[in-house]
Amino acid sequence: MRSLLLLVLCGTASLAHAASNFTFSNARGDHGVGLRVVHQYDYTRAYKGELDAATGLPTRGERARPIQTVVWYPASKGGTPVVVNDYLRLSATEEVFDRGDAEITAATAKVRVGVLGADALLQETTRPMWAVRDAKPEAGRFPVVIYAPSFNASPTENADLCEFLASQGYVVIASPDMGAHSRAMTEDLEGIETQAADISFLIGYAHTLPQADTRRIAVMGFSWGGMSNVFAAARDSRIKALVSLDGSVRYYPELVEAARYVTPSRVAVPMLYMAAQPPTLEQLIARGKASSVSVLNNLKYSDAYIVTMHPMVHPHFSSAFLRFTPAAAFTDYSQEEVSLAYSWMARYVLQFLNAYLKNDAAGLAFLGNTGVKNGAPPHMISVDARRSTGAPPTQETLAAELARRGFEHAHDAYQALRKRDPQFELSESRINSWGYDLLRKHKNPKAAIEIFKLNTLLHPESSNTFDSLAEAYEVNKDTELAIKAYQHVLTLEPTHANAAQRVKVLGRTGSN
Repeated sequence: MRSLLLLVLCGTASLAHAASNFTFSNARGDHGVGLRVVHQYDYTRAYKGELDAATGLPTRGERARPIQTVVWYPASKGGTPVVVNDYLRLSATEEVFDRGDAEITAATAKVRVGVLGADALLQETTRPMWAVRDAKPEAGRFPVVIYAPSFNASPTENADLCEFLASQGYVVIASPDMGAHSRAMTEDLEGIETQAADISFLIGYAHTLPQADTRRIAVMGFSWGGMSNVFAAARDSRIKALVSLDGSVRYYPELVEAARYVTPSRVAVPMLYMAAQPPTLEQLIARGKASSVSVLNNLKYSDAYIVTMHPMVHPHFSSAFLRFTPAAAFTDYSQEEVSLAYSWMARYVLQFLNAYLKNDAAGLAFLGNTGVKNGAPPHMISVDARRSTGAPPTQETLAAELARRGFEHAHDAYQALRKRDPQFELSESRINSWGYDLLRKHKNPKAAIEIFKLNTLLHPESSNTFDSLAEAYEVNKDTELAIKAYQHVLTLEPTHANAAQRVKVLGRTGSN
């Protein structure tokens, strides 16, 4: 589902603060928190066309995709922390990097939010946060969390959560949620895949950071970002865990299905889904969102935790939203109860990341407990924990099985995976490529022969499968078997020139 884009008034005066609209009740971790903002471009993607789409005039300036990159990281303690307004000012340079201070202040001052009065808004914007701009990085290497914002949102919409994770020993990296060719995100497949590509860019950037342990990467997304992160994981096996804050993957199953490559076997990584209070069936029908399809139910090759936060509705998963929403806007649950629920949500995120990126047994136990057993107030949290049914049916899984049992079991092992999941299928060309990888790259003709045999059993009408098998027999010095395989090629395709030529050559060789 969409999340509101939070736009706020710039304020710079220092005031005596009243109680904040939002209270983050979790204790800071053992690390200080540093904040770095990097303005860079993804030169592999065009963002602007040759002509400006609005004016029709030639485009000026850089045309590559701008990626404002915000990094929270474990740092030495001390220093002056940023205030809320420092995060808000970043929205003015998400797309245009070279704005001066006066222009940034003017751009930020033009926007308003909700029904907060000017005094309350000014007080909220000057509240101190935890992060210190450009603080000295702490020594060591830390797991990486990529944060994917909600629809159209800025990377700092959950700055409180990102700071919290950095204080607990994580490098957190985020960028704005922008459309393929303009600041506005689009509610379609192109929009999702654009944000997924941004996630990939940030993973690449993480490899340049000495602190980042890129063997341990999770992607956390809110709303729209909680669908884009699933798309990213389907394409990138370096992603080891997913966190979804009431993610759109639950609400847009038709977009997931349209992608085709976003399948349970390709998203076989642990997932934590933090869910808002569930709507009634009548509400779903009225919104046109009633569906019998559940992407979450299909994640059978992943450890999946669906943690429902009963006091929270969809926008409550953004701490920025909570900061700028007055108490009168809360109905069934008070502002204080929702703030507490947000803090508990952050604890679940931390324990999940600890469990799956740090192999922390206490974190895994926490996920298996009820909310009350973990110390949460009664009726706040319900947990649905689902364990993986095993390794996903993929070529990699099949190859691992054959490496263990022997490649002569290729056909039986393939059929066993098909029985587990009838949708699992390796194409003729993919199996053929696998065989040639074994034959040429890995110099293992015996294993290649078994994979080519599998292909002939699955595609007995294909002359190409038998031609490849014959070539592997040749390499393995099995001349008689190679001749028979080439002869079978000619029964399927009498004009096959290579098979005819090889039969002659091998026949002469065999007679000598």
